[in-house]
Amino acid sequence: MTATVSRTLVLAGTGKTGRRVVSGLAARGFPVRVGSRRADPPFDWQDDTTWEPALRGVDAAYVAFYPDAAFPGAAGTVGAFANLAVACGVRRLVLLADRGAAEAERCEQAVRDAGAEWTVVRAGFITQNFSEAFLAELVRAGVVALPVGDVGEPFTDAEDIADVAVAALTGDGHAGRIHDVTGPRLLTFADAVGEIAAAARREVRYLPVTPERFVAALTGRGVPAEYATQLAGLLAEVFDGRRAEVTDTVERVLGRPPRDFADYAREAAATGVWDAPPGPPAEPYA
Repeated sequence: MTATVSRTLVLAGTGKTGRRVVSGLAARGFPVRVGSRRADPPFDWQDDTTWEPALRGVDAAYVAFYPDAAFPGAAGTVGAFANLAVACGVRRLVLLADRGAAEAERCEQAVRDAGAEWTVVRAGFITQNFSEAFLAELVRAGVVALPVGDVGEPFTDAEDIADVAVAALTGDGHAGRIHDVTGPRLLTFADAVGEIAAAARREVRYLPVTPERFVAALTGRGVPAEYATQLAGLLAEVFDGRRAEVTDTVERVLGRPPRDFADYAREAAATGVWDAPPGPPAEPYA
């Protein structure tokens, strides 16, 4: 059975998971409103005057907080939005949350407390960070340097996250559920970079660095210091082994296996996103 939904607001609707949720809903014939700063009406997490216009005529929402539900202060903002959404008539909220992050768990509680029908979609490190975020530049440079050791991570494909979210937004049986989405196997970051190198048929290596060096490198590239510091803190928090397990969520919810990292790497490499820039390899964290 499919729920009757007049319109769904998809926050971060142009991002890695959001744009895939938009596509999935549209493919199923569900009217969608993209929540982004460039949309009409615009939506900006940092400007709460944009929230109510984006919520008009909406009765379901995919809540993906920017920059991340695990960042300090996210729960207060997510809670304020969820409360307003319910006041505006939203009946169903699907939250994207980080596996194992304390602030993300506070976001979950804030959404549960808002009074709507809720579902939480938990995900760890999104596979597409290697091709659709700043890590793509590092892959092209030949060195992926992060403050993460050899802990295993069930890298989670954005397609799987989006498909589970669409199921929760449009179908029955998801209310009050936490869908813990993972990939099918554990890989270290060294493993993942090795598979990318094999798929791209070029040399790419993984380099563990200290959080301080990571922050210095990001700020040296123009990333705001506050964001860089918070990102380093998040990586240190969640990559301590707490997420080193796989789940059967994708198969249980969607009736198919989760997408494997090797398939992702092969398809991404074929697009040329990781082709080396001209000139000698750069050391991005020098």
